[in-house]
Amino acid sequence: MHCYPWKSIRVSPCVSHVLSLPHFIKHLSCAKSHTFLQRRFHSNTHTDVAVSTTASCFKSLNSNQQNQIHLYVDTLLQWNQKMNLTATKEADEVMERHIEDSLAILPPIKQCYSLRSNDLFDHISLIDVGSGAGLPGLVLAIACPDWRVTLLESINKRCVFLEHVVNVTGLTNVKIVRAEQ
Repeated sequence: MHCYPWKSIRVSPCVSHVLSLPHFIKHLSCAKSHTFLQRRFHSNTHTDVAVSTTASCFKSLNSNQQNQIHLYVDTLLQWNQKMNLTATKEADEVMERHIEDSLAILPPIKQCYSLRSNDLFDHISLIDVGSGAGLPGLVLAIACPDWRVTLLESINKRCVFLEHVVNVTGLTNVKIVRAEQ
């Protein structure tokens, strides 16, 4: 998993809990940090690790969600030619490095939420701070349509991209907020 120290996700039932992505990986038992580190630093086991950690996450999505993911990936690659959204240039690589990694944080989020709240897990609010290309926020919004996802981004052209993706994919549970610097 690619840990971006400046990114955080806010999961909010009634009380706000801000936890960084590295915090999920480091402190929650269902996330196998050694596997993610192995995937990141040892390219000779890259394929095996990708299959063993998160390949089933994408396959567990319904066909509509998989379609939305493919629309997102196609749009990301198309816009990436005009503006630098990601260093990844191929659809397979986006699926492996970004989509699967974004889906892999669902179990830690669910575990953290269930440990801190007695509320149902279905209708939570999530904020992706520094959303950039929409990872992991857009992917989580697709995978969990009952969630309310806010994408917080400070760069206007990225906000335009995010709004375009929301329109293309037909997501109704996403709000894009341009943060003032």
